[in-house]
Amino acid sequence: MQTVFDEVKTPFKYGIVLPQPDSGRMVDSPTIFRKEKNWYMTYIIFDGKGYETWLAKSDDLLKWTTLGKLMSFTETGWDATQKAGYVALVETDWGGSYEPENYKGRYWLSYLGGSEKGYEAGRLGVGIATTNDLAKPVETKRQPQPVLSAVDPDARWYDNKTIYKSLIVRDKARKTGYPFVMYYNAKGVKPDAKGNGFETIAMAVSADMTNWKRHGQQPLISRQTGICGDAQITKIGDLYVMFYFGAFWKPGAFERFACSYDLVNWTDWQGDDLVSPSEPFDKTYAHKPWVIKWNGVVYHFYNAVGTKGRVIALATSKDLGKSPLSD
Repeated sequence: MQTVFDEVKTPFKYGIVLPQPDSGRMVDSPTIFRKEKNWYMTYIIFDGKGYETWLAKSDDLLKWTTLGKLMSFTETGWDATQKAGYVALVETDWGGSYEPENYKGRYWLSYLGGSEKGYEAGRLGVGIATTNDLAKPVETKRQPQPVLSAVDPDARWYDNKTIYKSLIVRDKARKTGYPFVMYYNAKGVKPDAKGNGFETIAMAVSADMTNWKRHGQQPLISRQTGICGDAQITKIGDLYVMFYFGAFWKPGAFERFACSYDLVNWTDWQGDDLVSPSEPFDKTYAHKPWVIKWNGVVYHFYNAVGTKGRVIALATSKDLGKSPLSD
């Protein structure tokens, strides 16, 4: 575990790479991928009503240009006011291509969906969407109903209140018995428990990307309080590493990791945080990771909350200077 920490640590904070477009709209949840020699970031914006999914482009991972929306509000539907999208099937090899897989002639996203207005309001679920081209800001095609919901007949105690962010990866070795694995964070309450519950990371599997079923009877990552959420998976040699964030089981919100050989059983790192609040722009929260290694440098993108509002920030393994957006 110490070897992994030394490989992935990013002690240098470059700062903000994607600011709020204005004071009324907050930026959140980066997903980074590469396509045709360019880098792309999907992210979500909360405007007081709900979430929409946006796309940005970069040639150096530092300077980003917004292209437009992938998922917008609609008048009706189970997901009318919440469409927070996350690109699926991004290559997981550490230092690899980071290209998303084209499966059945389409690129895929999972998304947090809901119909109530407000910040993650109401009963949310996981939806599936597809597109012909992830490099263009074109509205995705969405399945008509969620694939996971807190009211499903097979809902577990740990996801019987609501389901939040999700990540879908390809299990090439079928260690789980299935080609596709979804990690999602959810809140639930045991039948005999009091309170509103806590947020954990759980798992679902699929043979076709459209039909999903829960895997196991317990969450994979939990502190039995606060939040563990927003998993990202990379593969370093024969070891899988899950980046995730923790919150409120100690002060604030911060970045952590766990390791596995089979994608199911995870050993949690007990040492220092990978990223935690230390600068004015992330003094409240430093959380929601997306971590890659490119040309010998580790880039740790995260959601920062502080003096500049809710933004996307970056920490790196080498000193790349300071972002002018952080001033």
